Parts: sequence; C-alpha cells; structure tokens
Amino acid sequence: MNYVAETLENLFHQTAFANLTVGNFIMIGIALVFLYLAIKKGYEPLLLVPIAFGMLLVNIYPAIIASPAENGGTGGLLYYFFQLDEWSILPSLIFLGVGAMTDFGPLIANPISFLMGAAAQLGIFLAYLLAILFGFNDEAAAAVSIIGGADGPTSIFLAGKLGQSSLMGPIAVAAYSYMSLVPIIQPPIMKLFTTKEERAIKMANLRPVSKLEKILFPIVVTIVVCLILPTTAPLVGMLMLGNLFRESGVVRQLQETSSNALMYIVVILLGTSVGASTSAEAFLNVSTLKIVALGLIAFVFGTAGGVLLGKLLCHLTKGKINPLIGSAGVSAVPMAARVSQKVGAEADPTNFLLMHAMGPNVAGVIGTAVAAGVFMAIFGV
Repeated sequence: MNYVAETLENLFHQTAFANLTVGNFIMIGIALVFLYLAIKKGYEPLLLVPIAFGMLLVNIYPAIIASPAENGGTGGLLYYFFQLDEWSILPSLIFLGVGAMTDFGPLIANPISFLMGAAAQLGIFLAYLLAILFGFNDEAAAAVSIIGGADGPTSIFLAGKLGQSSLMGPIAVAAYSYMSLVPIIQPPIMKLFTTKEERAIKMANLRPVSKLEKILFPIVVTIVVCLILPTTAPLVGMLMLGNLFRESGVVRQLQETSSNALMYIVVILLGTSVGASTSAEAFLNVSTLKIVALGLIAFVFGTAGGVLLGKLLCHLTKGKINPLIGSAGVSAVPMAARVSQKVGAEADPTNFLLMHAMGPNVAGVIGTAVAAGVFMAIFGV
C-alpha cells in the first residue's frame, strides 16, 4: 500500500496541478478570454491566437520558456524563440513582410499624410513623460511609451535595444492588445473631436502614382531616414526592402515569400514567445498595470493628435481633408484605416475614405520606427 501511495503521490507531483498558483489560474483565465476575443469576435486572430496560446502554455508549464541556466543546461522551447525577439530578428522580419504587403501609393500621392502620421506619435512622447512620473527609469519609460504607436514589433524591438527584456512581455501584450482593440478604442475619440459635418466630408480622388515613384520611394526613405537615425535601419530598412520587392516587379518570388510564408512563420514564433513571457510572476504586478494604463493613455492621445491635426488641415484647406483620416496615423495597418472608413461611412454611407486613410496609416509605421530611433539616439544605443 505504501508503494501505491508513494507512486500516486509522485505522479501527482509530476502534474501541473501540484505547482499552479492562484496567479497562474488568473493568467490562464486571461489567455482563455484572449482566445475567445480572437476566435469568436475576430479581434486580430493572427496575432491574438499565438499570443494567448503562449500565455496558456507558460502558466501551465513554466519551463517552456526557462533559460538553460534555470533548466539544467537546456532551455525551454519558447526560450529560443524569445531570444530571437531580444535580438531584434523577429521584429525586423515582421517589418520585411509588412513592407512586402504595403502599397505606399496613397502616401506618395498625398505627402501631407506624413504630417498626420507624425502627429499621431504625440501620445508616445506624452506617455514617456508620464511613465517617468509613474516611477519608471528613462529607458523603461521610453520602452513603455512606444506602445502608443500601436506597433507590436517596434515595441519589442525598442524594449530589447534598451535592455528592458523584463518588461518585454507586458509591453508586447499591451501593444498587440491595443492593436486588436482599435475598432473599439478609436471611434469614440474620433467622434469626440469631430462634428458630423466634418466626418461626412468627401475627399477628391488621389492622383495616380507612377511605377517609378513607387520604386524610388523605398530607396529614398531608406537613405534619408537611416542617414539621420542609423539605428532605425533594422526596422525601416527591412520595411523598405520588402516594399522594394513588391514594387520593383522583378523579384516576385521574394515578395510572395516575404508577405506570405515567411511572415506567417515569424508571427507564430513571435506571438507564442511573447505570450510565453507573461507568466503570473512576470505579469501580475503593479508595473504591468502601469504599463497597460500608460499604453492606453499613449494610444488615446496618439489618436487624438492625428484627428486634431486633421481638423487643422481641414480648416486650412477649406474642407478638402476629412479629419477622420488623421486617426489612422497610428501604426496599426490596416485596421486604423478601416476604422476611419467605417466612422466616415456612418456619417455618409457614400463616403469612401479607406485609401485616403492609408496614407497616414503607413506614414505612422515609419513615424513609430523614427520615434524608436529618436529614443535610441537619446540613450546612445
């Protein structure tokens, strides 16, 4: 009988139940909520499903992301995935895929979109100041504030570059969560700062953009931005390389691989490893709550900054620019542009703003990368 009892006891201690804490159960619950939002509600499932599943795995089996030093010389599976995040490899490859899928034509046709993309970065710098007031050191404050760009890869990239690996999980989860919740968060802000008449403004069709312009754009942007902020080269360089694959028309296989197979492989690796960095010990603390709150503040003020500049441009152009497209200046491509279209169509069902909003939207991708480069320059990275 003692043998049977000891065997059963040993078997029990080999199960996850023997080591689960209340915090683990809370995180498992959060993971299940994220899976529900992704699968049932369709909130960016491409991002949320792997993140939520990584969160589920690490809170059942923490060793899945344990380092070799913690696990008898052999790291857990997702530890090696997470190393690719820390080394900035996966975020840069994500940008390669995004560039291969992105049409910069609306931005080239309407260069004033750059201003709205820049204005939408207001939330980042405001959140940086607030993060310092909340007790974060300068580097941590910068890493947290970049959430306001609603750009997960850039958030991960900057956190790694500034040595904030311990905060990378909460920062990345907050950034991707806000990206997923763009259709919920942005419309009330957009309606708060605009009138129905402004939301109903119809914009003139964009001019055609030549093939030569589209080929020169990624080359010129790379030269200009990387000469001014060389540390942005891994992000901006990969973004523009992917776009050159797309627009040159001579490397179709590279463009298709970058925007399809490679992109989806990287999303799986990045999403599950980011989710696995949210163990109960790492996630359930006051710092995480501060990060989530600051990320929301940054995102709200970024949206408001883009809309308010849109209102100013609307006034200066005597009603030729719909202020709603300014909200798309955050980096969530193409979700933010779709939200601009949706809110505009609510004011006038015949209004079509999607292509106009894509200009500030893709400008925001560049703008958030530039904001990250500014922080790296400030801290000498």
